[in-house]
Amino acid sequence: MHETLKNFILARSSPDERALAQILSCFSSVKTKRNQILTGRDEVCRHYYFINSGCMRIFTTDKNGNERSRYFAFEGNFVTALPSFIDQLPADEYLQSIEPSELLCITRSDFYSLVENVPAFAKIYTEILELGFIAAQKRIYGFQSFNALEKVRWIIHHQPQVLLRLSNKMAATYLGISPSTLSRIKPRL
Repeated sequence: MHETLKNFILARSSPDERALAQILSCFSSVKTKRNQILTGRDEVCRHYYFINSGCMRIFTTDKNGNERSRYFAFEGNFVTALPSFIDQLPADEYLQSIEPSELLCITRSDFYSLVENVPAFAKIYTEILELGFIAAQKRIYGFQSFNALEKVRWIIHHQPQVLLRLSNKMAATYLGISPSTLSRIKPRL
């Protein structure tokens, strides 16, 4: 169950055997159902997850109940409702398992203990934050000036799993377009 996480860690840092064992021992296995909410809006997020298999989504809803997906994470990635996880205030978003998923879960206290005491893990955390920030910035600034077709082309190039694994309805909430617009665009590509 920890093999994918172990490979993720070893690809990004060089912990000794003791440090690697310490990191892996902090993660416990969690299986989720399709569409299961792991952190709800107004709940405090207390866990960070590594995805062995499946897909996770972070999304918000407006006053009319319309969903806006902010982030999708697939196998081999970490995910959490980060603002709530860091500041321990109620989340403004939902963390949801889109597919039945196998996750590795670490508590906030164990997570920050590793960040403080295991340099290899601190390095990984920094990389996760930096890459997440860069991806979010590219998406935000690109999407500001893109029309619907350009958004779909961007997703095909940068995050093809969004279109390959998710419904048009769900992908459209990420792209900021209607599902019918996405359906009309896909055959043209």
